[in-house]
This record gives sequence, C-alpha cells and structure tokens, in this order.
Amino acid sequence: MRILVTGANGYLGKGVVRQLLDDGIEVIATSSKDNLIDSRAKVIISDLFSVQNPYEFFGKPDAVLHMAWRDGFLHNSVTHINDLAKHYKFLSTLAEAGVKQIACMGSMHEIGFFEGSIDESTPCNPQSLYGISKNALKDLLRLKCDENKVIFQWLRGFYIVGNTEDGCSIFSKIIQAAHNGDKHFPFTMGLNQFDFLDYDDFCKYIADCVEQTDIDGIINICSGRPEKLADRVERFIKDNKLEIELDYGQFPDRPYDSKAVWGNDYKIKRIESKLK
Repeated sequence: MRILVTGANGYLGKGVVRQLLDDGIEVIATSSKDNLIDSRAKVIISDLFSVQNPYEFFGKPDAVLHMAWRDGFLHNSVTHINDLAKHYKFLSTLAEAGVKQIACMGSMHEIGFFEGSIDESTPCNPQSLYGISKNALKDLLRLKCDENKVIFQWLRGFYIVGNTEDGCSIFSKIIQAAHNGDKHFPFTMGLNQFDFLDYDDFCKYIADCVEQTDIDGIINICSGRPEKLADRVERFIKDNKLEIELDYGQFPDRPYDSKAVWGNDYKIKRIESKLK
C-alpha cells in the first residue's frame, strides 16, 4: 500500500508518518519543509497547491492522507477561508485521477457549541472560520468521493496531549514555559470537559484508520470519555515532572468552547478490534 501524506512535517504529521512506516506502509511524505520527517519515507518538498497533476507527481498513490492545513490553532484566521477552495481542488483532482481512498483530517470544531457525546450524525454548526472551513471541506469532499467511487474517511480529531515544544496546544505551551524557567502559567478556570488522547495513541489511530477500508465516513479519533481540562493539565504537569503551577482565572473560556464534549468511539474501537 502506497500512501501520500500531506502536512508530513507538521506536529501531527511527523508522528503519523513514523507510525505508518513502522507498520510497513510505503509512505510518500510531502510538506514545505522536511526537517521533522522520518528519513524512511520518500520525501517530496512541494507547494501543494501549485502541483498541476498531483496523482502523477506523487507517484500514483493508492491512498492520500490529507493533514496539511495552515493556522490550525488560529481559529479565526482568514487563511482557512482563503485556502478552502485550494484544498478541495487538490483532493478532487486526486479523486478524478484514480486515487482509491481519501482520508482527511477533521476537527471537533466542525460541530460548534455542543454538549455531550459527538457521533457521525451529530449536526454541525461551527462557530469559527476554522470549523466552518473544515466542515465545508468535509461536505464537498464526501460528494466528490461518492461521485468517483473513492473511499472517503473523515478523521475527526479531538484534543491531543503531547509533551514536545513544537506544537501549539496548551500542553506544548506549558512545556515551552517550563523550559524557559517560568514558575507560573496563566490559565482559565479549567472547568470545561474535553476528550483527550495521548499523542502516540492519536497517531496510531490515524494510521490504523487509513490502513483499512472497511470502516469509512466520519471516524472520531478520540478516547470516548470527557475529562476536566484542569485535571488533565495538572496530571500532565505531574507526569512530566514540571516545576510550574497554573494561575487559574487569568483567561476567560472561549465563548464557542463547549462545557462538556467528547467523541463516540464506536468506530475506532471496531477498527482497533479488527487489527488485534
């Protein structure tokens, strides 16, 4: 199986590429830089949206895992809207050219403000430019894949817990602050409950989804249970033996963040059980 991975040099991309390679998959990894990409992959540095015939250019992959996305942590960056048509053109060109399977990284921010368990039938009402753009790409891509008989997988990601400095999540920012010698970290009250998944588990779930085709459509990449943000961050600080304390109440909660939200893990559990 030959899989094209876009955004391969990103925070999540580098881990997924490594997992796919460990699983014996032939990986074509593309990004604008390659300093974080596993050297076992076939690396192609590219301006993704300028490639005229991506199917031929990237060696006729069997599947594409599309993880490239700018400003993912800047939820109201206008680049989300400006790039939407470019993402769709790139992926629809691959669908029309002969790729058999398209998996695309989604986000729970497609849902918008919601409380409770999210499954594939949960209505979407996104509250940010990021969520609006992801949700639109999901709907557009599903139509294109149906039209061209391409297997469609939308990998809806929840919250990733990683202990490296090269990310933009709150966990990466805490690592950065601790390494800078900061003793206090400004924080919200941390009362919201979210679905957290450790980085390595997240990467494995993504790889496992793409390595099979029986289960498709929207697949939640999640733990299946909620945990209070404050509890998860405090545990993260303790597990990593960081000498830093949270300063509660320094920031308000974002108005579009749900009070308690988590993913239904039925599909990912089915995929994992098939691989055992």
